[in-house]
Amino acid sequence: MKKGIIWIALTCLIVMSVILASCSSSTTSGSTTTTPTSSTTAPALTTVSTGTSVTTTGITTTTSTTGHWWDSLGTPQYGGGIVLRINSDIVNFDPYLKGGMSASSAWYERVHGDDWILDPAIFNYPITFRPSDYVKGLLAESWEFTDPLTYVEHIRKGVTWQNIPPANGRELTAYDIAAHYNRLFGLGGGYTTGSSYVTQTPYANLVSLTTPDKYTVIFKWKNVCPEFITETLQAGGGDQLIECPDAVKQWGDLSDWHHAIGTGPFILADIVSGSSASLIRNPTYWGFDERYPQNRLPYIDTIKILIIPTDATAEAALRSGKIDVMDTIPFSDSQSISKTNPELLKFILPYTAANTIEMRCDLAPFKDIKVRQALQMAIDIPTMAATYYGGYVKPYPATLTSYYESGWGFPYEQWPQSLKDEYAFNPATAKQLLAAAGYPNGFNTNIVVNSSGDKDLWLLVQSYFSVIGVNMSIRLMDAASWSTYVRTNISYDAMSANSTGNFGLTYEPLRQMSPIQSTTSTTLNYRGITDTVYDAIYPKALLTTSIAEVKQLLKDANQRLLQQHYEISMIQPVNYTICQPWLKGFNNQAKAITGSGSGPSYLGFYCGRYWIDQNTKKSFGH
Repeated sequence: MKKGIIWIALTCLIVMSVILASCSSSTTSGSTTTTPTSSTTAPALTTVSTGTSVTTTGITTTTSTTGHWWDSLGTPQYGGGIVLRINSDIVNFDPYLKGGMSASSAWYERVHGDDWILDPAIFNYPITFRPSDYVKGLLAESWEFTDPLTYVEHIRKGVTWQNIPPANGRELTAYDIAAHYNRLFGLGGGYTTGSSYVTQTPYANLVSLTTPDKYTVIFKWKNVCPEFITETLQAGGGDQLIECPDAVKQWGDLSDWHHAIGTGPFILADIVSGSSASLIRNPTYWGFDERYPQNRLPYIDTIKILIIPTDATAEAALRSGKIDVMDTIPFSDSQSISKTNPELLKFILPYTAANTIEMRCDLAPFKDIKVRQALQMAIDIPTMAATYYGGYVKPYPATLTSYYESGWGFPYEQWPQSLKDEYAFNPATAKQLLAAAGYPNGFNTNIVVNSSGDKDLWLLVQSYFSVIGVNMSIRLMDAASWSTYVRTNISYDAMSANSTGNFGLTYEPLRQMSPIQSTTSTTLNYRGITDTVYDAIYPKALLTTSIAEVKQLLKDANQRLLQQHYEISMIQPVNYTICQPWLKGFNNQAKAITGSGSGPSYLGFYCGRYWIDQNTKKSFGH
């Protein structure tokens, strides 16, 4: 309640500034604009680059002058356990049935992993996208392109399945990797139907998969774009988790948690539906710590995953030391936690996407680009960044590609002035555009909002629109109902807003411009966009072997969507990861652990390498 009152009061103050700005602008002819400027108080976040120049801030590390950068983290200890939180029940354990499964990466592993010895001052995996420069082998020892269409993986020798029937600790081979992909794609090996999870994915471009020996897997593809292939096979989705084919053969599927057998550092010991999951150390795990090669992993004995739906309850558990790390904590909550628990360590990470407003671009009044431009000009992004978000965000309108994906996309600094003018706060020009579109007195409209997001934000937007005569009513829906109403049935007739939007994307670059939601002919084009210029960009990207050309095409995609105003762009928020001081080895990889509420995705990899400093924990009374 207190948070809501604070934000409502803040909203009123911002509305007053909007009205004053509007009155000032209305006395000025022409198109006076306000250009966003960088906030002097906002800490920069770690950004992504695939080149040699990398911008890095947002995390403090101490580098030893006599050894390795990780020397400052202390000496690893064995024993103890880590307690984590997710916000929804764990309902599935089989990559064939669903991708991105909660907790499954604790016992399943991927062919590729993150680089545990990479200095976080270079890159600390803050977003979903893993550039190839920062991908290392996990189940694979190495890989290469033998030609532009052929990707070869060399499977690591000595990796063993957990010592559970029917695998009984046998060695993992290339045939197991092939069985996983054959099962997903329906390519053979006894499987005739591919998983429904992958039917609309890039795997449709896979031609064949062969295993010339027990340690080699060869993928052949239709397209020649190496970025496409590496993004597909090195991504962090649940479709990359390798399940045990012996278990599949015996039980048909792995929907029962008792049948969860992998190669990972932890074994699933118990599930209490709606409450928790318990995992124990795999005593026969094959892996060793890359920082301390003599140390067999994992260090901790147990992982406890608590299912806590509400953030307030989870934050209370964090404050009391009942959970060890929590991510996706909003700015105001993080400030409160820092006051009551100054010992907790706090890190900044960007949201997985920005806030935007979607419109039915095929229906009046939004089919007129002048209306869409007017709505964009009604929003004061720099003021919103400085006040509503406390100065901890970039004060720029979001583009398709997140600004935190450095070296990709179309960052604000590169925009031509004419485009910046179209995204600058200018209520006077907004009113002129509405009049030119036939709405001199504005119009009434509505927005359907996913109630799991930031509800106060839409009150602020409502006040901005009212200044130019657009009266927007707000209709809240739970996440499932919103998805059905907006995206499946396309029943909405005006505007919609999810918990996050379609801009500020932090996942793989080619996936961002794939023909899913913005391409004319797709069934998921729920915004009613018809744009043959945009439609042609992604097919071109699949035909190039040049990374530079892929980057240019992604820039073109960003620019086209911005020029056409298919979304009302706002800001990419940041949130906070907060962890206990006794969690060691941690360098802000919480999104890799807890998946921002969607379930752990690199849980085994990281929790298998973290340790608990028992003396520090005891010193805080735990």
